[in-house]
Amino acid sequence: MTDTASQKCGVAAVIGAPNAGKSTLVNQLVGQKVAITSAKAQTTRAKLLGIALHDATQMILVDTPGIFEPRRRLDRAMVSAAWEGTQAADAVLLLVDPVKQRRHELMPLLERLKDRPERIFLVLNKVDISKKEPLLALAQELGELVQFEEIFFISAFTGDGVPELKERLAGMMPEGPWHYPEDQVSDASERLLATEVTREQLYQQLHEELPYDAAVRPESYSVRPDGSVEVRQQIVIARSSQKPIVLGKQGARIKAIGEAARAELAEILGAKVHLFLHVKVDERWAESREIYEEIGLDWVG
Repeated sequence: MTDTASQKCGVAAVIGAPNAGKSTLVNQLVGQKVAITSAKAQTTRAKLLGIALHDATQMILVDTPGIFEPRRRLDRAMVSAAWEGTQAADAVLLLVDPVKQRRHELMPLLERLKDRPERIFLVLNKVDISKKEPLLALAQELGELVQFEEIFFISAFTGDGVPELKERLAGMMPEGPWHYPEDQVSDASERLLATEVTREQLYQQLHEELPYDAAVRPESYSVRPDGSVEVRQQIVIARSSQKPIVLGKQGARIKAIGEAARAELAEILGAKVHLFLHVKVDERWAESREIYEEIGLDWVG
């Protein structure tokens, strides 16, 4: 533990279009997994704090939902959470996927960033699979639209360029005592983390078969006398036609989801985990104020 007199602590928000690699970058900066990642866009639904250390500096990383044109209440809540995550940040990282670009979502985002007071960094992802010339051309083009503090070229997947970005962020954090203990890497409760792990397995194992109108709700989380953890969760889907997809033939799919989530949770918690899953159909779950509160989203009109 460093002397509090020499400590620095600040907030960096990571924003961008859906599926730009924000959660992967936060995990790299922290040095371990704290955020759900998936090949599907919009997998981050609420602001999640990752906590990274660099020498005497603690950086509170706000992993925000992807910013896109909202259509449903859930979409509006996610976008609201993303912009809220940038407020009072000491630095804002705009992460751009130069391969997909998603210009229809990127350009309105750049327009909105123009007049914001925060120090904004442009972070171009996927340098490991991008050609140099188009990458530099994109950096120049975007740099003419927004006054960026600095431009970084990284690969959130391999970690290339991330140490340099982390060092630069640490250097600009203000002096002040750390907000979290040295060994804490996220503000997510174990109960919420458990639902995120299961939700990630839903996306990874069902791929395109399951649309976004699915949620994982915590029913109970308790520690047994032997030190093992018992977790009961509800997978909520919007249509009855999706239930056979989640269950699989003779329950094989939900069993595989449970086994993978259980193994990952046991590794994270350092204890044996008993995970029980069941599926519920609720056509209006995305209009449930209670579910929004559970996943950390504000109820928006």
